[in-house]
Amino acid sequence: MTGTPVAQAKALYEAKRYAEAEAEARAVARSRPRNDEYAAVALNIAAIATGAQGRHAEALATYDEALPAFSRIFGAGHWLTLKLRSDRAQQMTSLGRYAECEAECAAVAEAANRGTGPEMSLLATAARNGLVFALNAQGRHEEAEALAREALAVHRAPDRASLVLRLGLARSLNGQARHEESLAEAQVADELYHGLSEDQRHPDAGAVELAFGTALLGLRRDSEARLQAAAAHNACLASFGPGHYRTVEAQGLLDRIDGARP
Repeated sequence: MTGTPVAQAKALYEAKRYAEAEAEARAVARSRPRNDEYAAVALNIAAIATGAQGRHAEALATYDEALPAFSRIFGAGHWLTLKLRSDRAQQMTSLGRYAECEAECAAVAEAANRGTGPEMSLLATAARNGLVFALNAQGRHEEAEALAREALAVHRAPDRASLVLRLGLARSLNGQARHEESLAEAQVADELYHGLSEDQRHPDAGAVELAFGTALLGLRRDSEARLQAAAAHNACLASFGPGHYRTVEAQGLLDRIDGARP
């Protein structure tokens, strides 16, 4: 996107300057015609940046605004439109709308499976990851585990997609009180995380520590669990702010650990 009207907003987002990225992207969207390609992409950047700040309801509203534009400009079956749908669906999890996320991620994965090319393959994996998260959030941990393992069997690259699937698998195992297995998956996820570049891993700040902390608490290794939970909370505060769903989850884990102590 170098040299385009959205280049500055994209650069600000990648620098983790989310409030500035949002403001820049919204300004670009307002300044351009309604059916302009860059206006639509600017709305997408604004939605991502708003969600990164923990303002999930506003982020979803911005996705809702962007989706018709993407469908008109790129086409309903284009991978960019499907990716927007996947990102929008996963924002729903932050608002507790898990059944809706499940349905939309399943639809996107099915559409991506019908497509061809590397973008569609990665998109199918991303949608399955959203589906794993939604299933876990509804307490359907066995289904989530099966889906995560199936997706990992297909997607073997040591990339961010594998990282988030491993984290989803760890979450499903914790949900089944299989904490030793979950701890092992968290260790694999940690190796994947540290193998990524800073740009690739910043959306997952705090997620590995959260997986470790949850598994360790399940194993009654409370002191170790608290160290990991605190590290997760600090990482999320630094990256996303207090309202982000992962920051809230890390704070909840800290509260559980402290409440369990005599």
